Amino acid sequence: MAHLLHRLGAFSARRRRTVLTGWLVFFVVLGGLTVAFKGTFTTEFKIPGTESQNAAELVSERIPGTNPNDASGTVVFAAGSGERLTSGERRAAIEESVAALSKVPKVASAGDPFATKAVSEDGRIAYSSIQFGANPQDVTEEETAAIERATEAATEAGLQVEYGGSAATVEAEAPIGEVIGIAVALVVLAITFGSLLAAGLPILTGVLGVAVGAMGITLASGFTDLADTSITIAAMLGLAVGIDYTLFILSRHRTQVADGMEIEASIAKAVGTAGSAVVFAGATVVIALVGLTVTGVPFLAQMGLGAAFTITFAVLLSLTMTPALLAVAGHRAVRGKTFTEDAHDEAAGTGPTMGARWIALVVRRRFVAIGVVALALIALAIPALDMRLGLPGDGDKGPATTERKAYDLLSTGFGPGFNGPLTVVADLQGVRDPQAVASATARDLGGLDDVATAAPPVLNPQEDLAIIQVTPSSGPSATATEDLVRDIRGRAGDIEREGGAKVAVTGQTATNIDISQRMSDSLIPYLAVVVGLALVLLLIAFRSILVPLTAIAGFLLTIVASFGVVTLIFQEGVGASLIGVSQTGPLVSLLPILIIGVIFGLAMDYQVFLVSRMREEFSHGASAQDAVRDGFRHSARVVTAAGLIMISVFAGFILPTDPIVKSIGVAFATGILIDAFLIRMTLIPALMSVMDRHAWWIPRWLDRIVPNVDIEGTSLQRDAKAVGPASPVAGD
Repeated sequence: MAHLLHRLGAFSARRRRTVLTGWLVFFVVLGGLTVAFKGTFTTEFKIPGTESQNAAELVSERIPGTNPNDASGTVVFAAGSGERLTSGERRAAIEESVAALSKVPKVASAGDPFATKAVSEDGRIAYSSIQFGANPQDVTEEETAAIERATEAATEAGLQVEYGGSAATVEAEAPIGEVIGIAVALVVLAITFGSLLAAGLPILTGVLGVAVGAMGITLASGFTDLADTSITIAAMLGLAVGIDYTLFILSRHRTQVADGMEIEASIAKAVGTAGSAVVFAGATVVIALVGLTVTGVPFLAQMGLGAAFTITFAVLLSLTMTPALLAVAGHRAVRGKTFTEDAHDEAAGTGPTMGARWIALVVRRRFVAIGVVALALIALAIPALDMRLGLPGDGDKGPATTERKAYDLLSTGFGPGFNGPLTVVADLQGVRDPQAVASATARDLGGLDDVATAAPPVLNPQEDLAIIQVTPSSGPSATATEDLVRDIRGRAGDIEREGGAKVAVTGQTATNIDISQRMSDSLIPYLAVVVGLALVLLLIAFRSILVPLTAIAGFLLTIVASFGVVTLIFQEGVGASLIGVSQTGPLVSLLPILIIGVIFGLAMDYQVFLVSRMREEFSHGASAQDAVRDGFRHSARVVTAAGLIMISVFAGFILPTDPIVKSIGVAFATGILIDAFLIRMTLIPALMSVMDRHAWWIPRWLDRIVPNVDIEGTSLQRDAKAVGPASPVAGD
């Protein structure tokens, strides 16, 4: 592989104009296709085969004209304290607003609160249920704005009007997270290299990688339904790894030029050595992301595939565009000093750097380092023992949002369970007296614990299906509501034996519970798949048994500690207000799997970049202890910069108000902080020092069958000694 990448780097440097022109043409063509064929993204979370999804499809089949995927919303009206909505002026204003709501484009129906008895007992709060004749992603901002205009009569009458579900206008947030991440990355790189030009190259390739991923995913949305979170994950990862991969190649190039190598020869060798590590690091990330398909969750698989697509192009850009840009920049990319070192010491790592002092301390106190890190991470992991999973709703929005205000008003007026009703579907095919059986089923459900009300059944015209609305006494994310869903499903057999009705539970609350359960069930199989594949990949890369095992052990410590931190913040509320989280509860159900997939891939990045340099030193004749020290010293500065960049990129996503994006940003930033600085730069070097030469042990029989991919570039070093120094090659 080293020879192949060396040739690729040499070609990209020599034919730099051709390479850069080729990428420019690619961007233009992809951008044109995206504009021509782009589609829309879905906000729905559903999993085929679950009880809630099957029940929703049964309703659509038995009641023609209904679509369980159609958008719905709520408009909530509230009078002041001690006032009633039933008085003449206020009632007239609400009725006028409801009449206007029914005329809004794509609104199929708007319920009259007074006709549907949707008024609280004290008469202060009422709501209109809105049903759209379109999917949620097809309801535009213009139409939700029209809903707000339709309620002006109520607002002018002095009523508080709030909107929930698809009736709420979702204001697009500026990409402040990405901007802050890029700004911090630029500062870190400028400090690392002492040159704005050198700092700008990784930023450029990182941004271009995100652009390719975003355009590709948007183009794909024109041909298939994609979750609206697909681009968010791809942007997070694409920006972070795109910067890092170029950073590693650039750092190696600067080291070699500082040692006297010619520019183009150095570019080719940097791609052949550091590029090999980039390929393996990228492969581990892609494996982890593609592995999300084994979960059986469509929207999660889409997120993984979209991010994997972005990572693939980040690798390609770093291996081709980066050497072309370095060739164009020439000596300008290797100029500059840091605050504490001259250019050669910063690049070659021969001065008394912070990394050298740190690794000396870690090796000297290796057993203390191992014990302290292990105990600290185990302590951080303890809150994860009580981790619960769910999906966020309007109750998790910020307190200033109209969705949250509508949620709170409905809870006040109608009870906390009103925001999470359960739709019980009774299949009455073959039942002799459908009305009687449906009524008996409703009475049975009404007697269960945690049921506030069970509405009378509504039968379809054929009387072979009944819908019973069950309102829990507790909120949609409460443990008691989950228990109620399980209780109803557990009694399904008894209900069928007693009257013949086959009942199933659906609705948004039940769907969220099913998704969370599927996520929980997928954790161990997914973890086994990515860990197993990574062990094989790391075995091939390092030709060692213990190095892959310690890498995986460190990753597992990172995962459980990250679980503990996000549980402490988002579920228990410790420090939640500091990052703008006002409502705590179960963790977003997709978060644990995303943490495993993303942090695993990035953790292996650091492992490959650090340990490949140690392996290189060992292969070139250094003792095992010297290889640990020298390899770390050469890599520490750039890996530190990479870790800080990723943390800043992910931390930038804590700023948006969306609870899913915020929790993902915290989880990823925490995971990288733990893995980069506690695991890869402390625990792993300490373990490598303890294992000494045994770290590189591999059975002879296994050594013979494992392909030699030469990740450390030993063959390039050997060939260079055989043929002498390379001469510069003229470029195009």
